[in-house]
Amino acid sequence: MKETAIKNALTIDVEDYFHVAALSEAISPDDWSSMEYRCEANTDRLLEIFDKAGVKGTFFVLGWVAEKSPALVRRIAEAGHEIASHGYSHQLVYNQTPEVFREETIKSKALLEDQVQKPVDGYRAASYSITNESRWALDILAEAGFTWDSSIFPVHHDRYGMPGSPRWPHRLTTDKGYELIEFPLTTLKLAGFTLPIAGGGYFRLYPYPFSQWGLGQANRQGQPFIFYLHPWEIDSGQPRIEVKWFSKFRHYNNLDKCEARLEKLINHFEFSTVADVLHQKATQLETFSLSTAT
Repeated sequence: MKETAIKNALTIDVEDYFHVAALSEAISPDDWSSMEYRCEANTDRLLEIFDKAGVKGTFFVLGWVAEKSPALVRRIAEAGHEIASHGYSHQLVYNQTPEVFREETIKSKALLEDQVQKPVDGYRAASYSITNESRWALDILAEAGFTWDSSIFPVHHDRYGMPGSPRWPHRLTTDKGYELIEFPLTTLKLAGFTLPIAGGGYFRLYPYPFSQWGLGQANRQGQPFIFYLHPWEIDSGQPRIEVKWFSKFRHYNNLDKCEARLEKLINHFEFSTVADVLHQKATQLETFSLSTAT
C-alpha cells in the first residue's frame, strides 16, 4: 500500500558514468568517445523496472547521449515517459560563459524535440550547477522556451546549492523578469539543518529506511518530493576509475544496493512525471523572486 496519495516526481538524469563531475579529474570530455558505453543498457533496465511497477517519470537526457542513442530517446518517449533536457556537454554551468551555455542549451533542446516530435519544456543543469553565481542561466532557459526547471538544490555543497531558496515547487521570477516554474531538489529539515534527501548519491549513502522516512516527510507536510537517479547508479559492474578517495566514495558507494532500493521506493510512494506533478500543484505555487536571494 502506498504511503500517501500525493504524486511525487520520479526523475532520471540520462548520462553515463564517465560524464560525472566526481570522475572528471581522471576523464576529460576528449576521452568520452573511447570509454565503454553503458548508458543505453542501464537506461533500458530502468525502463523495465518502471514498466513492471507501472510508473512513469521524467528523463533528463544529456544531448551527448541523445546524439549517440537516438533510438533510446524514442523508446523512453514511446513508453510514456516525459523527455526533458540535461543540457549538452555535462559541464558545470558556472564554469561556462553565458554564450556557450546558450548555444548548448538551444542545441540540445532542438535535438530532443526533433527526436520525440514534441516540445521539451523542462531542464536540469549538470550537477545542479545553477547557483547564485550562475543564475543568469535561468534567463537563458526562459528565453530558449523552457517553462520549468529543476536545477536548484537549496543546500550548502561544495559543487552546487542555493541555500535559502524555497524548498518546494514555486514560480520563480528571474533577474530579467521572466517566469519559470522551479521544482527544487528535495531537502529534509532535521535538528536545525537542511539535509539533501532527493536521491542519487544520498540515496546510496543513507540507510534505506532513512531515505524512505525523509522523503515521506515531504508528503506528510502536504508537499510532493522530487527523486532523482542516474542509470549508472544501478550498474555495479561499471569500470572502476582511479580518482581521489572522496570522489571514489561519492561515485561507487553502494552501487550494488541501489536497484533493490529503487524498486522498494517506487512501490512505496506514488510517482509520476514532473509535468504531471506540477500541473496538479499549479494553483498552489507561490512566487519567489531571485532579486530577493543572496
